[in-house]
Amino acid sequence: MITLQQLIQSLPTAPIHMNQQDLETPVTAPVTEDNRLIEPGGVFVARQGLSVDGHHFIPDAIARGAAAIVGEQALQNLGVPYIRVADAQQATGYLAAAYHGFPSRGLIVVGITGTDGKTTTSHILHQILKQATGGKAGFISTIAADLGDHSEETGLHVTTPSAPQVQAYLAQMRRAGLTHVVLEMTSHGLAQGRLNGVEMDVAVMTNVTHEHLDFHGSWEAYRAAKGRLFEMLGHSQRKGAQPKVAVINKDDPSFDYFASFTADRVMSYGIENAADLQARAIEYAADGTRFMVADDAYQMQLVGAFNVYNALAALSAARGLGVSNVDSAAGLAQVEMISGRMERIDEGQDFLALVDFAHTPNALRRALDAGREMVEQGGRLIAVFGSAGLRDVEKRRMMAEVSAQLADFTILTAEDPRTESLDAILQMMADGCNSQGGVEGETFIRVPDRGKALYQACQMAQMGDVVMACGKGHEQSMCFGTTEFPWDDRQALRAALRGAPLQTLPTASSL
Repeated sequence: MITLQQLIQSLPTAPIHMNQQDLETPVTAPVTEDNRLIEPGGVFVARQGLSVDGHHFIPDAIARGAAAIVGEQALQNLGVPYIRVADAQQATGYLAAAYHGFPSRGLIVVGITGTDGKTTTSHILHQILKQATGGKAGFISTIAADLGDHSEETGLHVTTPSAPQVQAYLAQMRRAGLTHVVLEMTSHGLAQGRLNGVEMDVAVMTNVTHEHLDFHGSWEAYRAAKGRLFEMLGHSQRKGAQPKVAVINKDDPSFDYFASFTADRVMSYGIENAADLQARAIEYAADGTRFMVADDAYQMQLVGAFNVYNALAALSAARGLGVSNVDSAAGLAQVEMISGRMERIDEGQDFLALVDFAHTPNALRRALDAGREMVEQGGRLIAVFGSAGLRDVEKRRMMAEVSAQLADFTILTAEDPRTESLDAILQMMADGCNSQGGVEGETFIRVPDRGKALYQACQMAQMGDVVMACGKGHEQSMCFGTTEFPWDDRQALRAALRGAPLQTLPTASSL
């Protein structure tokens, strides 16, 4: 049994206020930020969210049996122990880690962050580590979690799971006898402290480009959120002889920034600049990629230059963990198509149809570059994508500009417009196409309904063309208004190829 005092001792800074007599209160159920999930004997963390204040739900949490409350406001006479802290959101991960007995201390932990490539790099490294450890490696990505004895999906939209969920997953992995874990870490998750309480061994940076400025406020703040992973690495407890290793993209302009954080060893990787692991003799083909690193040959089923970077990041991390080149090569070769990442959709058509998660300007550029490599002589590259509402406004123009430069034809459509006007979003994107010499009706069109947009792309496509549906990837919903409606680009593209487009836009009565 753990006590409230033992939980509080895990916090890096002392609480603002607490009653000493409350500290021996036993905690017999998990820590949670969701009052609906509180179990009798658990701890409810009340924090101010973006739209909801958790302090309003304290009475409900107490009614459900909360043993104690952690919050930020000056409250008294709740009937259960109350601990006041300066930042409840940042405290949650430490409290959850303490409740589960600090599970990451019993695992070798690799964290992977960056604007693009996190999920693919996580999957590649996970496969390499499974090869090297005999299957004793788990992972948590924005798609799923491999917990050793079973797997779980981690959500509808891309994000790091909550701090209590991360710690619960790590505890399950430790109980299942795993030795290594790969964690995909988003900038939101790092900034909001969802990874607090995780003891890191290897930190991996894929790249930092324009994204999420609506949340972080500036590019510098966004980069600093990514840097939080490397701060964690420097402050984490040492686990035996495993050194603290920082793995950084040498071709990224932010290399020096991330290399300045404290680490036992900094490993670089890249294609253009000299690096510890530099790919050369790269051979691209429709069915995979081959490349050399020094005298070692690697091959993979994944396509595109961006996946060479992802592979190099994973290979570098594996080397930092002492994995042999033989195991790394074998693991990389086993990685199959990753859900929603350059995923081929085949309904017997005579052109190539792909679904990719590219939802940033840089990711779209990389995806379209890869798509261009697959276009047969005389064929065209047709891109279908949108840009999300209530998110970074500037990237709408930037993504449209990229497609106008690289695709032969662009179809602008819906992608989670939320409460914004879809027509207004599409106008911003059309302006981006126009700025690069695009001509509406000739090189690009607007089709608000995503299902109809995919259908139109397939109707246009001819033998040798490549149709790419970008932006949604593996996601299972699309947000209109405040409602998440079921949506899967892969199913929608299949329907379009069969000649029966799925409807995207909800009716007025369903909003």
